[in-house]
Amino acid sequence: MAAPVRKVRLRDIAEATGFSINTVSHALKGLPDISAATRAVIRAKAREMGYIADSVAGSLRSGRTRTVAVILGDMANPHFGLWVRAIETEAFAAGYSTLVMNTDEDEAVERAAIRTAAGKRVDGLILCPAQQTRDNLALVRQTGIPYVLIGRRFEDDSSPYVVPDDVRSGFLATRHLLERRCRRILMLNGPAWISSARERQLGYCHALDEAGLPCDPNLIRHSGVKSGQARAALEQVLSEQLPFDGILAFSDLMALEAMACLRQHGRDYQALPLAGFDDILSGLDLPVDLSSVRAHESVATRAFHNLAAQMEHNPGSPVQTVLDVVLIEHRSKA
Repeated sequence: MAAPVRKVRLRDIAEATGFSINTVSHALKGLPDISAATRAVIRAKAREMGYIADSVAGSLRSGRTRTVAVILGDMANPHFGLWVRAIETEAFAAGYSTLVMNTDEDEAVERAAIRTAAGKRVDGLILCPAQQTRDNLALVRQTGIPYVLIGRRFEDDSSPYVVPDDVRSGFLATRHLLERRCRRILMLNGPAWISSARERQLGYCHALDEAGLPCDPNLIRHSGVKSGQARAALEQVLSEQLPFDGILAFSDLMALEAMACLRQHGRDYQALPLAGFDDILSGLDLPVDLSSVRAHESVATRAFHNLAAQMEHNPGSPVQTVLDVVLIEHRSKA
């Protein structure tokens, strides 16, 4: 059995380069008291020897872990995966690692994730809240960890957040379907307790009102946002034989599920105008027609930048950001 490889220490690099342990330590940290030439020699030798800094020891000395927790609702949704990628890109560039946790839109799981983040002593937290109650928001505040809510917000609350303009999102998507001659638009919405669902519904009703059409409550159906739940809501509509000539879905994932459901029922889903939110098709090459609304800039990137300002103790940095939105039309190449 091979003997375990011994971890390279600062002492080993010092002996290999002829510099003191203190000089080696300062060079690897990039401190200004070490010349550029000396720093280059020491870092080259450290790479050659396979040195890996002890982040745990460093965090004990500095009181910081250089880690950000990212707590999201359903990682089966590509939209959340795109958020994670954007956050990790920005975090890495700023010298942070990430701890990503999935809540499955369950408040108990979310609560456990927040406690895990606090136990790991993360420096910051980005949370897309499940929102059934405000209990977990209170828990986040109790931890004292800098945080930013992403994608959802609480009314009459001072918490920092980054969200797209969801009222305008709902308006733009509905107006687009109206321009495609839809008059009975089925809205497959998320749960009413989710802020983005409520706000998109306001935009939907506003666009219908502007067009002189009623906002028929029977055409607004709420479902869970996890994979497969939108299909059940549409199955119910089809069983009722409720007429509709377009679909506005709470998310692109729900819109894709609607297409699959319609095809299973022998409906020509390609002839039915559909619109969603999140623009996941920009990252996926799928042969489908689906219009979608997204923020002009990355919600996730802005969320990390706003959090970083808090973590760096920037006075007055906790802010509430609403990003402008744009409609994107995806046309099938098939």
